[in-house]
Amino acid sequence: MGERIASLGLLRVSGHRGVTAGRVDRVSTGDIMQITSDVGPVPMQIGACLLLDASGFDPAAFGRHIAARILAVPRMRQVLVRTPPGCGRPVWVDDPAFDVRDHVRQQRCPAPGDQRALLGLVADTVTARLPVSRPPWAAIVVSGLTGHAAALIVVLHHMLADGIGGLAVLASLADGAADGPLTALPDGFPVPPPSPGALAADAWAARLRSLRRLPSALEAIRRSAAELGGRVPARAPQCSLNRPTGPRRRIAVVTADLDSVRALAHRHGGTVNDVMLAAIAGGLGRLLASRGESLPELVVSVPVSARASATTRQLGNQAGVMPVTIPTGGGLRDRLERTVAVTRARKGPAPGASAVLLGAAFRFLAWSGMFRWFINHQHLVHTFITNVRGPAERLRVGGATVTAVIPVTVATGNVTVSFGVLSYAGTLALTVITDPAQLPDLDVLTGALRQELARCASEARPP
Repeated sequence: MGERIASLGLLRVSGHRGVTAGRVDRVSTGDIMQITSDVGPVPMQIGACLLLDASGFDPAAFGRHIAARILAVPRMRQVLVRTPPGCGRPVWVDDPAFDVRDHVRQQRCPAPGDQRALLGLVADTVTARLPVSRPPWAAIVVSGLTGHAAALIVVLHHMLADGIGGLAVLASLADGAADGPLTALPDGFPVPPPSPGALAADAWAARLRSLRRLPSALEAIRRSAAELGGRVPARAPQCSLNRPTGPRRRIAVVTADLDSVRALAHRHGGTVNDVMLAAIAGGLGRLLASRGESLPELVVSVPVSARASATTRQLGNQAGVMPVTIPTGGGLRDRLERTVAVTRARKGPAPGASAVLLGAAFRFLAWSGMFRWFINHQHLVHTFITNVRGPAERLRVGGATVTAVIPVTVATGNVTVSFGVLSYAGTLALTVITDPAQLPDLDVLTGALRQELARCASEARPP
């Protein structure tokens, strides 16, 4: 296929004479932002752990089921390649050396019956950098858990999919999914990459379209700035939540009843995400108080998707971010009311618009060699919170019932703790992801979060 360009983790495209080349499938500006961001000690990867309940679980047979399902997802068979000069952004092409056995493996839980051991394995899996020479994903079938339980860990590089796209990949694994299993690679695989001439023509056509859309570009920039909170983002007050992080991560999970959270949100005119923001801010406020710090407000970065759903043929990243300032003190109800007011005022008509300015800024910082310094010294946000709506009903995968789904999103730079939230079958799973060297008091935070989420049930009851 070509030589490896280690600095970018991409490959160089070369043409195939005498063969009809495939269509041009370029990465989006959101994908470029994820590639640019991958400069820290932990890779920009996302993952999920599916807890399974199955009697007589056969790890080998289950692994074959996962492999057959994933074979049916075209993007999971592709690699990202860099184009020749003047030929536009990188493109996705079929990997001629693709072998699903390179991606799906089995492993026994190091300590059956100990959830911390499983969560440690999840953290190690998601933070282990995926090889750049293969499609950027992996799946681990975990056996040896207590009783009939097993687990499936799936990890994707963030350039392959955002949170909603990742859900589409997980849904494709379910029994009865629209994309049926494949026992072999489809006929015609691999489709040859586009020729340099086709890439150049496509790139120039895209540039001409951009020129025609120039009058609307200024409006797009205005919407992007509005979602980011203005032309000059406010500086987040300094606290111990912002310290340079290392390569290790630790995970804890706190759960809540989805109906209670939803009822509380609706009572105050907000959303489930508003409740989670208010609860997490309260938990972080108590963590800081235990350290002798007082911070009345926190700046939280919240991803904003430009789409409500995705399919396995519509992966990639279509999201921006919305920094919001959330109070840490007072009761849950008071914090929620203030949070609802803040988020309602910040939401615009074009969700995800901030990607326009963020992408340009990230590319400039990467070009100048300052991006890693920037993320290690930024004082724009204290933490990241990602919230994705999962399936309302329990899924079955390979004949096993999925009893729970644990989301994992990894932050880098000087953000010592981040949060992933996922609803599944009536339960909200709140995953806390930390650098253990910078946040050794994780138990204080999880205890505070459990109390905050327990209040959701009592606050949701009619007066």
